[in-house]
Parts: sequence; C-alpha cells; structure tokens
Amino acid sequence: MMTRRTFLRAIAAASGVAALSALAQACAPIAPTATTMPAEVPPDTATPRPTEPPATATSIPTATERPAEPATVAPAPTVVPATATLPPPAKGRVALIKTTDRAEGVLRAMTLLGVGPMPGGSVFLKPNYNSADPAPGSTHPDVLRAMVEQLYNLGAGSITVGDRSGMGDTRTVMQQLGVFRQAEELGFETIVFDELPPEAWAHIDEPDDHWAQGFYVPQVALDAESLVQTCNLKTHRFGGHFTLALKNTVGLVARRVGGGHDFMTELHSSPHQRTMIAEINRARQPAVIVMDGVQAFTHGGPDRGTMVDAGVVLAATDLIAIDAVGVAILRLFGTTPEVSQGAVFEQAQIARAVELGLGVAGPSEIELVTEDDAGAAFAGEIRPLLA
Repeated sequence: MMTRRTFLRAIAAASGVAALSALAQACAPIAPTATTMPAEVPPDTATPRPTEPPATATSIPTATERPAEPATVAPAPTVVPATATLPPPAKGRVALIKTTDRAEGVLRAMTLLGVGPMPGGSVFLKPNYNSADPAPGSTHPDVLRAMVEQLYNLGAGSITVGDRSGMGDTRTVMQQLGVFRQAEELGFETIVFDELPPEAWAHIDEPDDHWAQGFYVPQVALDAESLVQTCNLKTHRFGGHFTLALKNTVGLVARRVGGGHDFMTELHSSPHQRTMIAEINRARQPAVIVMDGVQAFTHGGPDRGTMVDAGVVLAATDLIAIDAVGVAILRLFGTTPEVSQGAVFEQAQIARAVELGLGVAGPSEIELVTEDDAGAAFAGEIRPLLA
C-alpha cells in the first residue's frame, strides 16, 4: 500500500524536475538581488529517530534536513510588488501574506518567496516546541503539516523534526502537541534533543562570542543538506525581549552535555543574553524561515501573553530581515517598552546579528514582497516602522 510520503515523493518526481536550484542556493550565503527598496526561556528537552554519521562542524558528531518565487505590491513607502518572474530568494527579501489560514499562508509565502526544488535532499526542520501551549506559544499543527507536505512536494528525500523544550519535558511537549502522530501520518522522523548521547553533539566555540564555554548543537542539524525553521511572532518576558527566528535557534542548543555545564542557566542569567542569542545562529543558518504571525503575543510570551490577531505569515531566507519585519509588526500592534525603544536595528539581537554578517545590515536592504492589495497595504504600514 502506498504511504502518504511515497505518494508525495511520486508527485515530486513527476513534476519537480523542471525547476531545480533555488533551494541549493538558499543553503549557502545568499547574495542580494533584484529591486531592493529602502527601506524561549528556562529549562529544556526532545524523540530520537535516525541519526547519521558524524560530519562537519567543530567537535563532537552525529546527524539530518531541507528548504520557490515572488509576486506584486502597491504604492508608497517603498514596498516592492512581486511579479511572476522575480528571481530566486535574495538576501533581504521577505514574503508577506495577509491571511488567517495558517496552512494556506505557509504555502503562499513559500511560493511567493521562491523556495525551489530540493531533489532527494535531507531536511532538518526546527519548529518552536518550547512548551505545549497552543500557538503562538508553540508551532501550530497546521503549520507543521503544511511545511512538511510542501517540502516533500518540492522533492525532499527525508525530513527530520527536532527540538529541545525550555518550559517542560521535550518528549512530553511534542507528545501533547501531536508531533509523533503527525510523524507517523506524514512520514518524517523526530528527534528529542535531550535524549541524544554526548557524541551526537557538536561543540561550537568562537573566540569572540560571549559564551563562557562555547555551546553544543546537534550534529544532525549541521549534517542535513538544508536547515528549515518555523517560528512564531511574539515577545519574550525572560530577557530575550522578542522571540522570532534568531531566538528560535536557542532550541538547538543543549542544556547540558553529559551532565556538565548548564548552558541555559548561563544564557538566561547573562547580561549578554540577547547578544548570545544572535551568536548561536552562526553555527548554521537556515535555508528558509517561515514565521507564523496569524496570532501574536505583543506582551508576555513565550508561552502565554497578550494575544492579537496579526493575520500574517512571513517567509524569508534572511534571519535579520525576517526578525526586523517581525519587530516592526509587534510595534504596529503596540508592544513592550523593551521592544518599542530605539531603532529596530538597535535591538541587541539584531545588532549583534548584523555584526556577525548573518543577513542584511539595515532597513534599506529589506525588500517586502506581497501578492495582493491586503498584503501591500499591510506592508505599507510596516515599512516606516523598520527605520
């Protein structure tokens, strides 16, 4: 009997040969292109499935992961419409879909961005399973389903989903959110990071970072051909100030390896917390990021908070660009003093990410692309707030 996964692969094989390349480009640093206009908390845990042989990185081994084209906007403040022939995802490009339907928003945003084929490649998908609270406290099941199905439709050979929870036992969190059930239905693997042995972690230690002993990330996330991330739109009451794409990467970092140093206690007690968050992201940058902003926390977070219906889904390949747009949206709806103060690019997470060259250097390099009047109007409201 043909499984859903086999069926999706068959579809990809039949139709995905015509477009073969944007994703591979997204896995490497992406050069700017086209019309660029001016413009989670305490404790942690995750379900192992297959691990692959060690490779790459900076120390301890084991690993698996993977990531279409833009459209059109209207007048004023510098929002660029996406037409059918815009080039593959460029640094600084953020696809913006105004919608209340998460699954539809994911597919439209990835298509508008220009996420391309990934024939046979391995994808590691990093969700937001910091706690078992419903979205935006965690990744909505509809978002996970839409992303997995789209990645398989694009030709992904294997997909592994893994995380480490900060506010609960990871396996329990993933169980409560129905991740293992979806894995069986859709045919992807799962990994609970807290259950990985010491040899499955890679040590990252850069001389100019603020981590006392460096930090550890799962080798599986480094070895996968593509890293894909999905995050939520929300503030962070434990010192991060906001938790978007850059902060979502904290879930890749081990709390402890072999019972030693507590890296999460170090992070959350450090005056350099927001700087350290950005530094994690140089270990591996995602090929594509999808941000679910259908609902958002403007205060509180990451698990619970003041919720607004922002009605937006974003997609990008640039960590800084998508986080800057996320911060601008939080400001549009009225948010905390910490997230509201100063220029967006002066926010500590973003400022350090700019220093590290993890994406755009300023708001003028961000290109918002939309596909309809509703998206164009919303983009027009956001653009002035990016400055």
